[in-house]
Amino acid sequence: MTVVRISDDAAALACGANAVAAAFLKAGCTVERVSSWGMHWLEPLAEIDGPNGKIGFGPLNPEDVASVLAGTSDKAIGTIAEHPFIARQQRFTFARAGKTRPLSLEDYAATGGWAGLKRARELGPDATIAEVTTSGLRGRGGAGFPAGIKWTTVAKAAGPVKYIVCNADEGDSATFADRMVMEGDPFMLIEGMAIAGHAVGAGKGYIYVRSEYPHAIAKLNAAIALAVPRIAPFEVEVRVGAGAYVCGEETSLLNSLEGKRGEVRAKPPLPALEGLFGKPTVVNNVLTLAAVPWILANGGAAYAEVGFGRSRGTMPIQLAGNVKHGGLFEVGFGVTLGELVFDIGGGTATGRPVRAVQVGGPLGAYHPPADFHLPFDYEAFSSADGLIGHAGLTVFDETADMSAQARFAMSFCAAESCGKCTPCRIGSTRGVELIDRIRARSGRQADKVEALPQMHNARKAPRTLAEDVTLLEDLCETMKFGSLCALGGFTPYPVLSALKHWPEDFGLAAPEQEAAE
Repeated sequence: MTVVRISDDAAALACGANAVAAAFLKAGCTVERVSSWGMHWLEPLAEIDGPNGKIGFGPLNPEDVASVLAGTSDKAIGTIAEHPFIARQQRFTFARAGKTRPLSLEDYAATGGWAGLKRARELGPDATIAEVTTSGLRGRGGAGFPAGIKWTTVAKAAGPVKYIVCNADEGDSATFADRMVMEGDPFMLIEGMAIAGHAVGAGKGYIYVRSEYPHAIAKLNAAIALAVPRIAPFEVEVRVGAGAYVCGEETSLLNSLEGKRGEVRAKPPLPALEGLFGKPTVVNNVLTLAAVPWILANGGAAYAEVGFGRSRGTMPIQLAGNVKHGGLFEVGFGVTLGELVFDIGGGTATGRPVRAVQVGGPLGAYHPPADFHLPFDYEAFSSADGLIGHAGLTVFDETADMSAQARFAMSFCAAESCGKCTPCRIGSTRGVELIDRIRARSGRQADKVEALPQMHNARKAPRTLAEDVTLLEDLCETMKFGSLCALGGFTPYPVLSALKHWPEDFGLAAPEQEAAE
């Protein structure tokens, strides 16, 4: 009987994977629901065992099943593992992607599962932390803080009660790696949390997931029940958040876990010393914890051999927006932005020239093609007034209005602010008003300038465009350095980058035009 493997990942389901799976079942095939390969532009993607090996077909619809089984389909892509998109990756975290059934303990163990936890228990807590420190693993949620230092701090903190908190509140645009881990390889995340608990002396862990991920929540709960004998005495519990973006910030997340309003806490004290319920707490992102089993199983030194500069290991990079080959691409740090957009992503889906790429979610900077030489590295992007964030890339073609994108960043911050600090709460609202005024002057907004609010009513003469732009820049500086957390602190990145690289979209002269004059 023909064996067909089709993903039950949320992206595949959204593209109609269930209907395709049902059609294969109706045709008499054995269908296995597996994790996603991460080639989202080919979903629903099926891998079929045949006389010539395992061959991939996609994107499929139910009507394609007959031709696939008859050997006449024009949607064959060859061996999936040999596809250029997959073959050039360095898959540590997503080594099982597309190959294993998410809730099969047998599949997980057969592909190296639990080896990291076993070795950690053999090494002991101190040596386990030493391996993580040696690996150079940094927080994959965006901050890039060394995981070994955070674990060491919690391990040395006083008190018998400590916690591991997994930040799975994935809310950035163009990011889906956390979801893919939770839906496709949940045992890996649970194993990573158990290793962390063993290392720092924590007996319980919480996975904080946003409510918009129902498939991930169901997979995690099922996986935890199956994994209890493997991870005991460590315990894991799933907690569902209401979807506030600010709860991706660790102290807001902890407040939400405690049943309080999702509001930023001032630091100090650090969560590593006084975190969940006032106890020492490791707060790590999904991808950070998911990298730990590989590190313990293969050694921290092996992980550190891959990467670029101070950014060691691999990063699951997510390609989205107006891009031909959208999906997940895991590779060692150091690949350039241009390679990601053109060689891997295939350029824009529309075929138009690329105008901008936003890296790091809705609060990441917009990068023009002139920045495509940048290596994917925390320090390289920081030096270019950008950030990696959660490694989500959103591609825009030449039709994008960058002043509208800058306005979106400010309005997003205004809508998602927890309201605790003035720079974020008030600054984002004033920022929207300022950008509206600037856009109105350039004819990009229907409102008349006179109808827009003047912030200083006592002033007789309205501000000029140049004065409004200067005020916007000053406001961004205040938000950047005065906000309590990254929500207000990072909002200036997309605004200032759009203003810097595409001044013409704000009614200002482009740099080359100014030079000519």
